[in-house]
Order: sequence, then structure tokens, then C-alpha cells
Amino acid sequence: MQKPSKTELFSILASIFCTCLIISNILAYKTFTIFDIVLPCAVIIFPVVYIVNDVLAEIYGYKKARKVIFLGFLLNLLAIICYQISIMLPAPVYFTGSEAFATVLGNTSRVLLASFTAYIIGSLVNAYLMTYLKRKAEQYLFMRCIVSTLFGEGLDAILFISIAFYGTMPLIVLLTMIVAQALFKTVYEIIIYPVTRHVIIYVRSLSE
Repeated sequence: MQKPSKTELFSILASIFCTCLIISNILAYKTFTIFDIVLPCAVIIFPVVYIVNDVLAEIYGYKKARKVIFLGFLLNLLAIICYQISIMLPAPVYFTGSEAFATVLGNTSRVLLASFTAYIIGSLVNAYLMTYLKRKAEQYLFMRCIVSTLFGEGLDAILFISIAFYGTMPLIVLLTMIVAQALFKTVYEIIIYPVTRHVIIYVRSLSE
């Protein structure tokens, strides 16, 4: 089987990035508890967005990674517009799932603002740090992946949880959610780092 080129693989990585982003924004509506800590279900898949972000920034540079980030933003916006139109369209009398459908896909304007703000700022910071640190310490891939994720995910957690949930729960619970989410995603990145490293080495070996 012939290996894909770097250009062909870029399209695949961009598709994975955007798909995981849209899925995570649907999952973010539901929260779960683990060891008495509340987390949004988006933590199941959202770290994949940052891992792909690392690969894109490392291999293709900040400008191309930024284009994918904005593409993800636009596709997520398109998905939300389609959800809202679908919710507003009248359902036949035999369809009994309208309320559940609207509950899952009809996020409030506050949650949408939180999601978009956190995603754009967190993803751009992650990509920028990945490429900036590469110029300063190219040989330390592990350090660059973890530091960029820690700052990107940290900002994402602070912005999303603060904007979406401030005033709806005690401040200590809010702060616990922020710290727990940022740490969870960073630990996820550390555990999955061997896969990230392997993908980066593989893509580097490909022809243009």
C-alpha cells in the first residue's frame, strides 16, 4: 500500500480535528462525576483535538494549523445553525423526541459563547506555543507537547467553565472543575504522547 503524501495526510488530520471538535461540543452539554469531581463529557474526546493540533503545528507550521482551527470554528457554527433550524421545524405528530432532541442539541447562547471563545483562544495558544517552542528547543518534543497543551487546555478550561457556569454553582466547585479539567486533559496528553510522537515521526518521513 502506497504511503500518503504530507499534503494528503494534512486533509485527513484536518478532518479528524473538525470531527472531534463537533462531537466534543455535543458531549459538552452533559457532565459526569468521578471521585466527586464534576467534568463535562467532552473530556472524553476533546483532548484528541489538541493532540491533532500539536501534530499540525509541529509538521505544517502555525499558519496552516491556524487555518484548520478557523475551519473547525466555521464547521461547528454551521452544525449549530443546522441544529437550531431542525429544532424550529415542526415535527409530525407521531414523533415524540422533539423535547429530547432540543435538550441535547439546543445549547444556550451562554454555552455557545463559552465554547467558541474557549476553543479559539485555547487552540490558537496551543498551536502558537508548539511552533514557538520548536524554534527554541526543537529536540524537546515531549516538553513542547505538554507545555503547549497545559497552557492551551488551561485557558480553554478557565474560559469555558467560567463563561458557561459562573453564577450557577458554588465558586469552589467552579474552580475545582477548571483545575480538574485542565489536569485531566494534560494527563491524557502525557499518556497518549507515544502515539503523538509516532504520528509526528511518521508524517515527517513522508514526501511532500
